[in-house]
Amino acid sequence: MRTQFKLISFVLLFLVSVNPKGFAGDLFGEIISTKEEAIAFLEKIDQTKESTIWPNIKPKLFYDNLKLNLGNPGSFYPGRSTNFCGYGAVAYLVMQKDPLGYVKLMNELYDKGESSFNNNQFKPSKEIKKAAGTLKFKGVLDIRHAEQMWFLVLADKFKGYLNFFNRRFSEGDENTFWAATNLAKFDRMVNKLCGTHVSAVGSDLIKPWVKDTYNYLVKIIDNKIISLYINNRIIHKNNHDKIKFSIPTHYIILKGIRRSGNQVTLRYWDYGGDTELQISSRTLKKIIFGIITIDK
Repeated sequence: MRTQFKLISFVLLFLVSVNPKGFAGDLFGEIISTKEEAIAFLEKIDQTKESTIWPNIKPKLFYDNLKLNLGNPGSFYPGRSTNFCGYGAVAYLVMQKDPLGYVKLMNELYDKGESSFNNNQFKPSKEIKKAAGTLKFKGVLDIRHAEQMWFLVLADKFKGYLNFFNRRFSEGDENTFWAATNLAKFDRMVNKLCGTHVSAVGSDLIKPWVKDTYNYLVKIIDNKIISLYINNRIIHKNNHDKIKFSIPTHYIILKGIRRSGNQVTLRYWDYGGDTELQISSRTLKKIIFGIITIDK
């Protein structure tokens, strides 16, 4: 009975949380800072200092992680079996606009346990401060202590309807709905952290109501940053045309798209770097649940 109640509540919450036409915010403007400025800032910091606020964060792993992100913003990795992918995509976008702001935010969180960024206040809970640095068996995320901190802090601050039954972190919650990012929540995070106008078509269960997905993307890709909210199984599936019913769980940043006959080639950023995928026009429409457009 309890499980049935949760399922009914989940569906009802979804129906009032559909994001049919985006989220308004400020226009993007121009790049705020450069990678060189961020590197110069890091070079002036004592990178050996330990933190009593974050007892499980190792200074070397933390600052090495920040330097890796600066050198290669595409390296953000949400870890195996976690629900952190939405935060990785947000981090990638933030690093494109304000790498110095990101590094200052992370350093102040490390030093003081709280900070602000683009008028957003971050005051992570004691559970978050204790958990950062302890996540294991997540691939390279195990030794990326800055990313562990960032993902946990974002999940602690930003909530969506998926958090209705779980709003406070407990051990293992990186794998549960506590860490999940629905479409409207992703839009809100990008808007607040990047200070840019964000709009979207689609939802968490119903695909975008656009007649021709390929042409829709082609028309906007030169003037907008595009993030796609997709069924992740397509990336790891051998036969892309045989996809059973699923829900979206993954965010990617679209960088290029072209079509030859009935085959569509996507070039996109997906945790760890850029990649290409060739699928049919039918499958393209089938895997996309949300098309998020972000002002450049």
